[in-house]
Amino acid sequence: MKRLEIIIRPDKLEALKNILNSRSVGGITVTSVMGCGKQKGGLTSGGPKGFKIKGVKVAGMNLLPKIQASTIVEDSVVNEILNIIHEKISSGKVGDGKVFVSPVDDAMRIRTGERGKKAL
Repeated sequence: MKRLEIIIRPDKLEALKNILNSRSVGGITVTSVMGCGKQKGGLTSGGPKGFKIKGVKVAGMNLLPKIQASTIVEDSVVNEILNIIHEKISSGKVGDGKVFVSPVDDAMRIRTGERGKKAL
């Protein structure tokens, strides 16, 4: 099993849900987050030198709204899901997001005690 941590633009959430649903992914957890990557949220050398979050100045980066979705999938569908995410969600522009893939050793459904793939 693998955990997919998918960080995307908020307007791409419906497309992501459709992708995961079409591949029979059993569940998803979605969180609204803010962040930036190498481009520091689109700031340029001539742009603002920082901004404030709750009165605290954050120099040199602009945190942008993003959606972070987390799901666990079987190993056999990881590459297919990654390819479809790239095909359907990529705009080709900076800030499209990232997917992090990590191993999951086990899972357990609390209600029944089922483990492994059965718990998904």
